[in-house]
Amino acid sequence: MDTTLLLASNSPRRRELLLEAGFDFETFGPSVAERFDVDLTLRELTAFNAIRKGMAAARRRPKNVVLAADTLVSIDNDVLGKPKDKNEAVMMLERLSGRAHAVCTSVFVCQLAESRSTSLHEISWVCFRRLTPATIDNYLDRVNPLDKAGAYAAQGFGSEIIEKIEGSYTNVVGLPMEKIIPALAEFGIMPL
Repeated sequence: MDTTLLLASNSPRRRELLLEAGFDFETFGPSVAERFDVDLTLRELTAFNAIRKGMAAARRRPKNVVLAADTLVSIDNDVLGKPKDKNEAVMMLERLSGRAHAVCTSVFVCQLAESRSTSLHEISWVCFRRLTPATIDNYLDRVNPLDKAGAYAAQGFGSEIIEKIEGSYTNVVGLPMEKIIPALAEFGIMPL
């Protein structure tokens, strides 16, 4: 039985987290559009998107153990996905400035050939520093916000805009590794 781990994502951050944890895996980014137009909670919406991505990959590679995830940001009960352009990124960062917000990652792991699956989620709280227009411009000059929920990343230059993180740091990056490692172990996938 082929128990190769397949990461159903093109996210370089998710790849880095799995590599740092010692996993051997392949990647396949399914062309599944993330949905925001459904009336779901933050956790439900990330779970919905993670399952859609995971099943798209699993249908193509049913023997593999597939890992899919979706991360979104929420403030004032509004979900923030990836900004469509730099102007929207600026507006998102201005809204997050000086405030706390939730970051939710839902994960779906499945092996279609064995009819096995599990889902999990993690919510962390991120407190932003007060950001001036110059701080925002400087940050966006060095970071591409268009592939990041909420228009920012915790790693790299994140410490310039983030005051503190309550909960899982790796969740904010894109995969709650504290939960991923035991979940994958249930499918026989262990770090090298």
